[in-house]
Amino acid sequence: MPDRILPCYVVCDESSSMADHLADVGTGLRALHGALLADPLVAGTARLCVIGFSETARIVTPLSAPDGEPAWRGPGSGTETNFGVVFSLLRETIQRDVEVLQAESCVVYRPVVFFLSDGQPTDPGLWPAAHARLADRAWPARPRIVAFGIGDADRATIGRIGTHRAYLSTGEASPREAVRVFASTLTSTVVAAGRSGDVDLPRQVTGFTALETGLPGRRPAEGRHGGVPRHRSGFRPGAGTEPRAEETRDHHGPQHDAEHRLRG
Repeated sequence: MPDRILPCYVVCDESSSMADHLADVGTGLRALHGALLADPLVAGTARLCVIGFSETARIVTPLSAPDGEPAWRGPGSGTETNFGVVFSLLRETIQRDVEVLQAESCVVYRPVVFFLSDGQPTDPGLWPAAHARLADRAWPARPRIVAFGIGDADRATIGRIGTHRAYLSTGEASPREAVRVFASTLTSTVVAAGRSGDVDLPRQVTGFTALETGLPGRRPAEGRHGGVPRHRSGFRPGAGTEPRAEETRDHHGPQHDAEHRLRG
């Protein structure tokens, strides 16, 4: 039986305003790795990638199985918070990672992105187009995006970024505590997904307000289930990203091939 893999991407704002909170993000990532390693089933399904961004975006930890403590190498010191660069890097990275996994004959569940920022984008004219490419329903590997905003994050922006869930800190807790809640929610969600197959989050998260999600003019939120079409379905290494029409619709019913879905 082929391996079934859930690619998870943790994307963290590492601009100067987040400098005091990155240690807590690192602590949360270590807790996540520990929880995954404690459950062989989950460890065999989840793959983690950590990405940081400020003026530019970088891959802190490439997509890999949990096999030790993640390293957060040198937090960025940029004063800007450019969302567009990280959405572009995500699109490129997910495409490459999925192609590699499928070349290894893995069944790839639809990726999930956990996004955290405490500020407003400093590239307001650029990021929406990059985000639209990342969330494009015509792209077979489009991820489900879970967005968390803390501090000075903008409600409308965080809601627009999230395609699966979006949360904004209520301000009742400190940013440090909000980061810890984000990390705890990340861990419980990824562990549950590895066990049950559902990428499911609570409607309410302590200290956060749940937001309406999705792009303007598009269906707001994607369902929990979904998988990336295999090579035979039109998603091939080296091929374009324009699949056939029947491959781009959401598969939430019995027509969806059970091999390509997250099952509860």
